Amino acid sequence: MTDHTVRLDHVVLWVTDPVAAARFYRECVGLEPVRVDEFAAGKVSFPSVRVNEETILDLAPYGLAPRMDMLPGSSDSAGHPVNHVCLSLSPAGFDALRARLAAHDVPMTDVGHDSFGARGPATRTFYFRDPDGNVIEARHYS
Repeated sequence: MTDHTVRLDHVVLWVTDPVAAARFYRECVGLEPVRVDEFAAGKVSFPSVRVNEETILDLAPYGLAPRMDMLPGSSDSAGHPVNHVCLSLSPAGFDALRARLAAHDVPMTDVGHDSFGARGPATRTFYFRDPDGNVIEARHYS
């Protein structure tokens, strides 16, 4: 039986250096890189990082913008990152992420509480930026 529940498949982030971005998301955020070697070899247009078994973040180089012609004006989005992407983690994953970011000297906000999200108020939340300025929120629920 096919599950037709709507799910988030991917988010495309504009980045200057996709390989460096993949390294940041692997080393600092703990996400698994996908197709980085293929991108470096010129076989695919961009790499990705895996958020979970059904969601990825695509790391699109700005040079790809002219080929983003699925809708009129789509290429104009290059250089305009989304407001932020939020990652929901377990409490232990949340603490591990903060520790990895601190170990890599990535600036972070203080921890906030009770910020509303997809599953209601989050127990704890904080924000940080990737090397290209994309804002990432991390949170966990009870």
